[in-house]
Amino acid sequence: MTNSLVNADLFRFGSLRMRIAVLYAGLFAVVLSAILLIAGGGLARFAEASASRDLAANARVFDELLELRARQLRGSADVLSRDFGFREAVATNDAATINSALESLKGRSRVSAAFVVGMDGALVTSGAAKVDSPEALWGPLDEGQQRGMIRLGGELALAAASPIETPDLIGWLVLAQRLDSTEMERLKQLAAVDLEAKVETSTTIAPWMKTVREGEVVSRHDGDHFLYHLSRIAALEEGLEPRLVLHHSLTKSLEQYQSLRWLLIALALAAVAFVVALSWRVARTISAPLSRLDEATRLIGEGRDIELRVETDDEIGRLARSFNQMVSAIEERERRIVHVGLHDGLTGLPNRKLFVEQLDQAVGRLRGARQLMVIYADLDDFKVVNDTLGHPAGDALLRTVAAHLREELPDALVARLGGDEFAILIEDIEDQHRMSALAEKVHACFARTVILDGQQASSAASLGVAVGPGDGGDGIALMKHADLALYRAKKDGKSTYHFFEPGMDEEARRRRQMELDLRTALRDGGFELHFQPLYNFAEDRFKGFEALLRWPHPTLGMISPAEFIPLAEETGLIIPIGEWVIREACRQASAWPDNMGVAVNISPKQFTAAGLSKCIMQALLTSGVAPERLELEITESIFIANVEKTLAALHGLRALGVRIALDDFGTGYSSLSYLRSFPFDKVKIDRSFVQDLNSSSNAHAVIRAITTLADALGMETLAEGVEETGQLEVLKREGCGNIQGYLFSKPLTVAEVQNLLSFGQIGNFARVA
Repeated sequence: MTNSLVNADLFRFGSLRMRIAVLYAGLFAVVLSAILLIAGGGLARFAEASASRDLAANARVFDELLELRARQLRGSADVLSRDFGFREAVATNDAATINSALESLKGRSRVSAAFVVGMDGALVTSGAAKVDSPEALWGPLDEGQQRGMIRLGGELALAAASPIETPDLIGWLVLAQRLDSTEMERLKQLAAVDLEAKVETSTTIAPWMKTVREGEVVSRHDGDHFLYHLSRIAALEEGLEPRLVLHHSLTKSLEQYQSLRWLLIALALAAVAFVVALSWRVARTISAPLSRLDEATRLIGEGRDIELRVETDDEIGRLARSFNQMVSAIEERERRIVHVGLHDGLTGLPNRKLFVEQLDQAVGRLRGARQLMVIYADLDDFKVVNDTLGHPAGDALLRTVAAHLREELPDALVARLGGDEFAILIEDIEDQHRMSALAEKVHACFARTVILDGQQASSAASLGVAVGPGDGGDGIALMKHADLALYRAKKDGKSTYHFFEPGMDEEARRRRQMELDLRTALRDGGFELHFQPLYNFAEDRFKGFEALLRWPHPTLGMISPAEFIPLAEETGLIIPIGEWVIREACRQASAWPDNMGVAVNISPKQFTAAGLSKCIMQALLTSGVAPERLELEITESIFIANVEKTLAALHGLRALGVRIALDDFGTGYSSLSYLRSFPFDKVKIDRSFVQDLNSSSNAHAVIRAITTLADALGMETLAEGVEETGQLEVLKREGCGNIQGYLFSKPLTVAEVQNLLSFGQIGNFARVA
């Protein structure tokens, strides 16, 4: 660690002047280095391109020399092959005459060999015994080829052939000239670059050259950088496949540019030295005023007043002037920053940070019997205001409430903690009996009607009260206990207040533990479904089951849904739990007969969450259950926030093919309007109406009205909570189509449902009905 710090310090400069000089010199050196690299690369590419062109040109020159030499050989051969006496000697196989003529021609033409190939591919004379494969010459000669390479005594030779005709073809006269080092030297002398030339055959050529295309220049590093050019040469011997291989050392060619490179490097070093000297002088003119500015900044940091003298009108002078203006504005800006950091931007009230600071100070000032109150306030149904009137109206409501609290509680510290939460600190309370009166007064400050954009809105609130020092010896404890009391007030029905009690700590601990246990149950599969049968009068059978969530806790036993479902709603766990219920209900229903459906309750929070349609679709696809067998039960509370959005979501669910039922019908305020807005498949009559059948004659009329309305709208009806035979008879008489309740069966486990389906016990229940 120490070494890395030392190395980092090597690149730091205490002087701006040095930093500017080194920076400019470094940048200039980088640019020059890039130029040198580009120039060097350009020279190398130019040399390689030039050498490539020269290699290709020399290959063409070599081909032309071979062509010229072959024509010379052919001309010499034609003179003898057309001589009457020579043709007669070949026709009569006069070996002495043929050998004499061939030796004479060989001397005159200065060739390596002269011989005659007969029509059978054999040599007519023995004077050409140095030909390696005479039988391999016949095929190309017979096809009319007149020149090409052959092997002569283990070496390659250029050969030209002239037909011998009398007048029919009786053989060929062949002249051959070896391609020795003399011929290769002549080629090198004609080349524009220093190169090496060889003629290779298919048996002598290097393996990597066999993949090179004819006429292609290949770059290869064999110690040095070489360029290779391969070109094919005609062969007069079958299987020979000769190639001309030219290679050139690019490394040697570039050595002549070394002097130019050293010259460029020398010029670059001289230029860098000049730039260093010039940048040093320029940096000095910049750093001097900045040094004075640095000293002034240090003095301001020490709390001293300072003002720079403006000496110029350039950028440095304008910087000094701006610095003086900045100094004069620092104090004002600091005051604004402190205010913004400690106050709420919407209402202007102190924020949580300032409230906590003031509360701690107030606790420290407590003496004797004096007490203080910490009140947590949360507006009831504030989300409804935002959803129905819009967020600007919600903001206006918060500002109105804040102004009213300041006006009604001038001696209290009122703060906004965030959202729709407020905190109030009241000090110097001597009389214990004043506590309830103060809580009532604060509660009354909220309980009033507010006009927002011409519309009425309620600002009622729930309050939690903690009293110090009895409920806590510091601000954190008092705020925590006030929050617990607020939770109890909301649980008791909202629009009320509640003082902190010691038992709330234990209750909060139990709620936290239950939340943790809920998460564990969700993760480890600790939930299970029970199913209550749904009986249909018209078909005289059970048509399906309603899925009911159960939680068998490993240590506490079966926990009532009324206890853990509200906590799941509050913590948001109801969404993953609800998704599990949908998947598990479909999975269980997949084992039932195809005419048995399954109903699943959808909570309002789950309904408004994203991904409900996707979850339902995946559950149906995975289980193979037909969509019409799945029924989703919703309550009318989902319509409160945004009716149009809710209707759009319902139509989206209906598009999946599932059935939609309105649960707890008749308990809300707008049930009839919801029935008219959306075509529900089923209406569930709340159990409260069923229970009233035995004690109230009006209940008969309510049941009749609901069934008549549902029938007129094309919807089924289901009465839940049926426990007595008398209730069953009334419901059947009043036109209710479906029944659910303990009269038929309590909720059944999965195993009990399977037994019910397997042993035909459904029929027994139907007979009871």
